[in-house]
Amino acid sequence: MRIVVISPESADPREVPAMEGFFAAGLERYHVRKPSWTGPELEAWLRRLPVGWRPRIMLHQHHSLSAILGLGGRHEKGDSQRAEGESRSCHDLAQLRRYLRSYGQVVFGPIFPSLTKAGYEPAADFPWIELRAVLRGRDDRGCARVLAIGGVTADRLERCAELGFDGAAVMGAVWNEPDPVRAFAGILGASERLGSTCHAA
Repeated sequence: MRIVVISPESADPREVPAMEGFFAAGLERYHVRKPSWTGPELEAWLRRLPVGWRPRIMLHQHHSLSAILGLGGRHEKGDSQRAEGESRSCHDLAQLRRYLRSYGQVVFGPIFPSLTKAGYEPAADFPWIELRAVLRGRDDRGCARVLAIGGVTADRLERCAELGFDGAAVMGAVWNEPDPVRAFAGILGASERLGSTCHAA
């Protein structure tokens, strides 16, 4: 299973040292989500990072910086009108079906109760059987990788795999812990135990 890490929303002194540990462990995509930061604030922060990290960074806001700095791509939110691209999030099956062939990656959820947003969880009547059919019925040719989001922890990755997800995006499972790098290592280890082809991406 593929694992991506989403940044803390605001400044966190642990973030840059943790990023170094994540990348050293093999993480290929780090999603930077800083909704309250201005473009100049985000650019200044990005420019302080090692240049070699840039291809592994995907932006959730201020997308023009991706091309300016040579970053790894842009992530679109569910309300974006952009019809295609590298990565986007969506939260219902209609959107998931719509974007499976126009994006390289789709982040779908919440799958479990969120660890960072109170009350953010799947609906009681969510159609799990239908979701599993959509995910397992994909033709690999031209289909997006679909990552689970929302409350994903190391011990919940097996359920994500059973549903047919290609991996997961984690945030609270890493940043809510005192040692984010150690927490990430546990998640990555769990993903690898699910199969010999599991890797961070």
